[in-house]
Parts: sequence; structure tokens; C-alpha cells
Amino acid sequence: MSGSNSSRPAVAALADEPLGLTVHSMPSPGEALGGDANAGRQRKRGRWQMALVLLCCAAPVIASYFTYYVIRPQSRSVFGELIDPQRPVPAVQARTPDGAIQPLAGLKGQWLIVAVGGGACDKLCEQQLYLQRQLRETLGREKDRVDRVWLVSDDAPIPNRLQAALEGATVLRVSSDALAQWLTPASGAAIGEHLYVVDPMGNWMMRFPARMDLKSAAKAKRDLDRLLRASSSWDQPGR
Repeated sequence: MSGSNSSRPAVAALADEPLGLTVHSMPSPGEALGGDANAGRQRKRGRWQMALVLLCCAAPVIASYFTYYVIRPQSRSVFGELIDPQRPVPAVQARTPDGAIQPLAGLKGQWLIVAVGGGACDKLCEQQLYLQRQLRETLGREKDRVDRVWLVSDDAPIPNRLQAALEGATVLRVSSDALAQWLTPASGAAIGEHLYVVDPMGNWMMRFPARMDLKSAAKAKRDLDRLLRASSSWDQPGR
């Protein structure tokens, strides 16, 4: 029986060895504070990102206020009269010359130079349509951001002689009562004696002086140039 007790069983040998325990150390105060700081930075970054998104969404409104509060302090050099408060386009129905119904709010999306007159279009009306066309053409490459609109305030037929003058313009018939909800003349003037400026959100925001002549139209062009520059970051041609 020699050698039968020469070695101890492996299990017994393992049993004599101490158990190894892995102890996970607690984070140091510096590490803990560092984690909190990282989380704080992430939250702060998230808030800035959200603010940036909201700012982008609000850009048109901010630009509109920019027009009022940056240009207004320079009012001595502004030829047109700024309208305060703004007057949004009313929810009324207009008619095209062929009788189709179209919401007046469908004009939104472009800067507008608006003329108003009766369908018969007297000499003053023709002068306004001429100045309206000239103002847009002198804007050069920016003219595609501006539409000409003639709002006809009665049911009188439109003479054929105006076809060339109205080429490229939007013509809509709107009742005088509906027009009064949106555009009004200066004291002592008639509604057809002015040209009106409407921003792309449908807000009437400027009125040029009554019975403007070709010489003073150059001052009106400077106002339009200023408005288009102020809105260049958010306004694009077309609706």
C-alpha cells in the first residue's frame, strides 16, 4: 500500500486556499464631481441646441421685428410711413378677373407692392400701376422676391388698354369693406392714392406717400432695398 497516501486530493488542496474576493473601490470625490460636471455640461449643451432650433423656427418673426426696431430709429431717412401695429391680411375671399374665388391670404409668401383702384382705372390709377412696375424693375436681381398686386375695389370691367401694364401682376377684386379691414389711406387721402408694402407673412407694414411722383419713387426704392436686405437671411424668391 506504499504511495497510497503520498498526495492529498486536489479538492482538499483547493479547500485549504483562501477565497479570493474582488473588491470594487468607491469612486473618489473628484471622479464623482467630474461625472456630475459632465452631465451638467451635456444638459447645458442640450438646452443651447434646443434654443438654436427655436431661434431658427422664429427667424421670420425676428426678422420682421428687426425691420421695425432697427429701421425705425433711422426714421428720418425712411421715405414711407411704417405701420404700427402691423395689420395682417384678413381672412376674406377675393375674385380673379375671370371670376374664380381665391383667398386673399393666398398672397402670403412674397414681398408685395400693392396698388388699389376701381376697375375703370383713371389717370391716377394708371400712374400708380406704372410706378409700381418701375419700382419692382429697379430692384434688379432682387425683384423676384417682390410681386405686384392690383386690388380692384369694384365690379367695373378692366379696360383692354391695361393688358400691357398688368403683365406679370396679380389682379384680384376685393370689396371696399374687406379692403378697409387691411389697408387704409393717410388722413385726407384716398385709398387709391398710395402704394402699400406687405411683408411675406401678409402683414401690411409700410405706406408710401399719396400721389407719389417718379422723382420721389427713387426714395421709395431705397426703402425697398433696405427691407430686402434686412430679410435676405430668411426670405427667398417664390412662395
